Amino acid sequence: MNEQKTILGIDPGTNLLGFGVIRTSGKSASFVDMGILDLRKDKDNLQKLKAIYDCISEVCKTYRPDCLAIESPFYGKNAQVILKLGRAQGAAMIAAMEFGIPVFEYAPRKAKMAIVGNGAASKDQVAVMLEKTLGVKLEEAGHLDATDALAIALCHHYETINPVAGAASGKGGWEKFIKDNPGRVK
Repeated sequence: MNEQKTILGIDPGTNLLGFGVIRTSGKSASFVDMGILDLRKDKDNLQKLKAIYDCISEVCKTYRPDCLAIESPFYGKNAQVILKLGRAQGAAMIAAMEFGIPVFEYAPRKAKMAIVGNGAASKDQVAVMLEKTLGVKLEEAGHLDATDALAIALCHHYETINPVAGAASGKGGWEKFIKDNPGRVK
């Protein structure tokens, strides 16, 4: 039996947050919706977090996703950037968790690898591959943050239909770390 699932993908940000929704059945995936929350005009960081929470809550009410896949923050040259991304990610995660939706994190490189086969692929390459895979034209989004969110959602779908692929990469996430390092967890 092919169980149907709805997956919400999030590309977090405090200026632009992208979301993408796909529906899966067995190994196939189809496009449902995508969008951008544009927070560039809002200068109050706390209001941005509330807007993220409200937006993701509304998306959860509308599409009732079975899970949320979110891009994990990555460290760049500026520590403030990762702090802001972590806050945005947390606001989105809490919104989903209030609906009882399980949350899964994926590194940007992992999503690019899953979609394009190259962890260093450009956002444009990811968008083109998503168009081919999902059979839709995605340019109306206006920003590539929404297609990145779709990539995260599709990456999660691929991970669930082939969990061995994630294990083969040598990265098992927090569960593996905890199992391998019981003395470091308090």
